[in-house]
Amino acid sequence: MKKPLLPFSYFIALRYLRPKRTFLSVITLISIIGVVLGISVLIIVISVMTGFERELERKVIGFEAHITISPEPNSFLSNWREAMKVAEKVPGIIAVTPTTLEPVIIEFKQSRMTVYVRGLDPSLGSDQVIGLKSAIIAGKYDLNGDKCVLGSELAGTLGLEIGDKLTLYSGGNPNHIIGLLKQAQDHPDNKESLQKAIDLIVPTELEVTGIYSTGRYLYDSGYVIAPLNVGQELYGLEDAVHYVLVKTSNPYSVDGITAQLNRELGQLNPPLHAVSWIDQNREYLDALRVERTTMFFILTFVVIVAAFGIMSTLITTTVQKTREIGVMKALGATMGQMLWAFLAQGTLVGFFGTLIGLGTGIFLVQYRNQVRDFLGSTFHIQLFPASVYQFSEIPAEIVPHDVAVICISGFVICTVAALIPAFFAARLDPVKALRYE
Repeated sequence: MKKPLLPFSYFIALRYLRPKRTFLSVITLISIIGVVLGISVLIIVISVMTGFERELERKVIGFEAHITISPEPNSFLSNWREAMKVAEKVPGIIAVTPTTLEPVIIEFKQSRMTVYVRGLDPSLGSDQVIGLKSAIIAGKYDLNGDKCVLGSELAGTLGLEIGDKLTLYSGGNPNHIIGLLKQAQDHPDNKESLQKAIDLIVPTELEVTGIYSTGRYLYDSGYVIAPLNVGQELYGLEDAVHYVLVKTSNPYSVDGITAQLNRELGQLNPPLHAVSWIDQNREYLDALRVERTTMFFILTFVVIVAAFGIMSTLITTTVQKTREIGVMKALGATMGQMLWAFLAQGTLVGFFGTLIGLGTGIFLVQYRNQVRDFLGSTFHIQLFPASVYQFSEIPAEIVPHDVAVICISGFVICTVAALIPAFFAARLDPVKALRYE
């Protein structure tokens, strides 16, 4: 006798799954589509959420320092040189630089808005701590004299170009200004206090020498990078600064370095405090991680719904094929063979649904921005606005471990759903099946 190409159970399973333009085949197709949607949506959402988290970390690390040394609240950092010497001796720290960071009002062609001015000095190691040179898309990174660089979104909003003059109005420290004015009022002969107050109020003009683009809307729309001395003059800091920025050899292992640095800084007079970029953004990063985990469990129910479709298909098959099941069992088919015949249907639907969903999900993740642009132009709506989500493009990162967990979970759920009706079909009594049929 010719040996069959397939085992009996799989042969029967394929016969039942073969399309015959019946209602059963339509239910099978719908079940496969349900699994495809569940797997693909899970892959897309988890990849985008992971991309959000990783991209945020990269943007923060690229624009912000790994560790920030700050003074006591409501005070300035006057002993920043001493703090830099202490930080340079801590193992794992490769660069330090002083900085100023305060909000100001900028004006260009009658347009005004509030932004942050960050004062940096390339001669004091700012290029090693904050690498903005690689993000320059127009002009050059030049902070010599009364010059500045700013983000691409801010330049586009104000219509700024290389060589334009930008006017900065600083509020300085209002209490400091009021104190200087009172001194000038109490001592009319002392012109120094009045001149200091005027210097804090009179606007400063800076020439735009470069435009950068980090890819994060917050940094590209709300920051102006100016020389350190300009930042000090804007707020009347004299020789003081607001912070000292620190760069480490590994930004993801800063907890131990931060703890050691805090022990060293606590011995200074006045004592200083160091905070890592992870602590500064902990709430936002933790929220993203919780949201990613929550979305995984919520969207898993899409796969469970598809699994119920598989279960309903097998139950319908069992009802329609009751006589055939009775005949096969009467001819000698074992309970195990009938169990595998129906279980194979569910596993095949789950396997092909998972496989197609995997391909669909990866394809949509790779072309996510093109899909966004197509949907936006078709329905005339703005999807994923940069001003809300802080990124000019939809970030996404496919993690093989996450994809494997999604695919294996989906396949297991479909298999378990197929096991219940397969078990009842295998236990069907052939005598009763043939008697009532």
